[in-house]
Amino acid sequence: MTVDIEKVVSLSKRRGFIFQSSEIYGGLASSWDYGPLGVELKKNIKDAWWKEMVYAREEIFGLDASILMHPKVWEASGHTQNFSDPYLICTDCHKYYRQDSPEVKDNRCPLCGRNFSSQATRANLMLETYLGPLKETALKVYLRPETAQGIFVNFTNILFTKHPKLPFGIAQIGKAFRNEITTGNFTFRSREFEQMELEYFVLPEEDEQYYEYWISQRLNWYINLGIKKENLRLRKHSQDELAHYAKACTDIEYNFPFGWMELEGIANRKDFDLRQHSQFSGIDLTYFDDQKRIRFYPYIIEPSGGVDRSLLAFLIDAYREEKVRGEKRVVLGLDKRLAPIKVAVLPLLTNRPEIVEMAKKISGELKRSFVTTYDDTAGIGRLYRRQDEIGTVYCVTVDVQSLEDKKVTVRDRDTMLQERISVDKLKEYLAEKLGM
Repeated sequence: MTVDIEKVVSLSKRRGFIFQSSEIYGGLASSWDYGPLGVELKKNIKDAWWKEMVYAREEIFGLDASILMHPKVWEASGHTQNFSDPYLICTDCHKYYRQDSPEVKDNRCPLCGRNFSSQATRANLMLETYLGPLKETALKVYLRPETAQGIFVNFTNILFTKHPKLPFGIAQIGKAFRNEITTGNFTFRSREFEQMELEYFVLPEEDEQYYEYWISQRLNWYINLGIKKENLRLRKHSQDELAHYAKACTDIEYNFPFGWMELEGIANRKDFDLRQHSQFSGIDLTYFDDQKRIRFYPYIIEPSGGVDRSLLAFLIDAYREEKVRGEKRVVLGLDKRLAPIKVAVLPLLTNRPEIVEMAKKISGELKRSFVTTYDDTAGIGRLYRRQDEIGTVYCVTVDVQSLEDKKVTVRDRDTMLQERISVDKLKEYLAEKLGM
């Protein structure tokens, strides 16, 4: 099934996943706010990544570096000199486009059709700001364009506090900012986004085996969380498109409705970063091998994925439409670990106070263990469809019989099968079903 991106955009707004930033003022281009369901889905994606990358391993350590860093960091990394994209400006309609944009064909403006009259200009993608109360005397700094450099400049801090042996890694999830020339395709490309990055430090002679290892690990992470295999592929970068620091790079691409696009990149950064920061800072960032009694710069393997892109891919991949008794059913078949709401408690009749009271009591008890919602704002059929559309895994219905036998009906989102469960066994039943 080919998913219409407009249906996903509509669902995201209608059900509280994603809103346009500053919408009441006309919105701010390529900026997005995550609503009640979106923030839960985003948190679940980050939690799944952190659990896989940090909690499940002994040799990977977490970090949360600051967004603002000393400007020398970006000189050392090469961002000040090299972090730019070529763009073209139309002198007639005053629109600008990345030179390599698919929209630009035969050197013509996609909007008005005129030829671009000038050569491409390079634009630095870093967003600037100033530290200090007066701009004239303040220090010009940048909103970080990636989280990786915060890891590299903390390399010795991790060595001194954790005393790791190679190979080991430092993981970080955090905001990054890029002054993109061309944005669009909903949340796929924006100027403010969140990254999930691992810098994995290895012996130089073992770089290729760990590079292949992390490609496999990261591809399987998406598959394990429900992305269909046929919607994922690996694309190795050619030599002429590699970044200046990279020995090799492979993208995990997802088949979005607007084409195959990068979901995550796995790069072999060689020893470029530690060497650069050693040179610019004057601080020794080598690793001492106490077995061989030598110092050297480790090679670095970097899996770097976007939280926002992952969220969009999970939404699209989970979206499906079905016919049930002649009516359309929209289902967001998210993996149970990612679903924003695990359980919805629904009273069958709202004109019976005792049923409503029982349902609210059950909901309150379940909230202590699962993300649970209570809803009595429609008939049971519409309530089921509403919960299906937002990916709620199980619906618990309290009916007249529940008052007598102390049992409730539990409905499965994917199969729509229903089962009567005793209230005193409900929490245990759901915990087993949800794998919690």
